[in-house]
Amino acid sequence: MSITAWRIVQKRWIQAAFSGYGARLEGGRWNCAGIPMVYTAESLALASLEMIVHLPEASLLYATYVRIPVTFSPDQVTVLSKETLPADWNSIPESESTQKIGTKWALANRSLVLKVPSSVVPEEHNFLINPSHPEAAHLSIGAPAPFCFDPRLVK
Repeated sequence: MSITAWRIVQKRWIQAAFSGYGARLEGGRWNCAGIPMVYTAESLALASLEMIVHLPEASLLYATYVRIPVTFSPDQVTVLSKETLPADWNSIPESESTQKIGTKWALANRSLVLKVPSSVVPEEHNFLINPSHPEAAHLSIGAPAPFCFDPRLVK
């Protein structure tokens, strides 16, 4: 059995969607700047929420987006449970402690995917993909399809 995760990106970024480029430039909750990482979610709904909370302005909801499924094997995944994380794991803005955890995982290169709780919906999970891992070249990345945010989200 395989796992399917979801990534939503602006259409203009399709070619770089699984490069980790954006996270490498800016850093994120689970990586320091300079470390490439691809953030995906266990459901399309969670991927959309994660995208919304990270938009710098609501007008970007009207940009042209695509959704992209990615499939991988459970044996390629390392799991981090909430119980093992520092108390500030879901702080806003993100904490240095979680950035160090994800960066250490990425640099160790022991697994392709890291499963972490979502700070947006802590009962759900994000899958962080290490694009520098040797198995990244063998990810099953599906075809991009149009994705539109419901305009009622920003009344």
